[in-house]
Amino acid sequence: MNMTDPIADMLTRIRNAVTAKHEYVNIPASKMKLAIADVLSKEGFIRGYELTDEANKKLMRVQLNYTGKKDPVLTGLQRVSKPGLRVYVQKREIPRVYGGLGIAILSTPQGIMTGQDAWRRSIGGEVICYVW
Repeated sequence: MNMTDPIADMLTRIRNAVTAKHEYVNIPASKMKLAIADVLSKEGFIRGYELTDEANKKLMRVQLNYTGKKDPVLTGLQRVSKPGLRVYVQKREIPRVYGGLGIAILSTPQGIMTGQDAWRRSIGGEVICYVW
């Protein structure tokens, strides 16, 4: 299957799994997706992830995080920078998501990190997505 935007596919799979209240979701793995999952895990939006190898394809199993009454911790995911329109920001332009309740995930020269981490390190980069 030829995919033009694998990151958008990952975010859509997570969004759909949360809506359907699944415990986990399988996503084709790549270094970029692993780095994004790592940020989501550190920020507490997902419980964790693990790499599996099924039929010679690397898959990432993302465990979704819910509060006590099966309410999802992750309520929204929005892709910002797309293959057709890249969105870059400087340090002073890093957006705040939901007044600081959400995070912006950036791809910087020092790796993939939250907007807050990038701001602390005084670096800009490509805005991958917003999570709240």
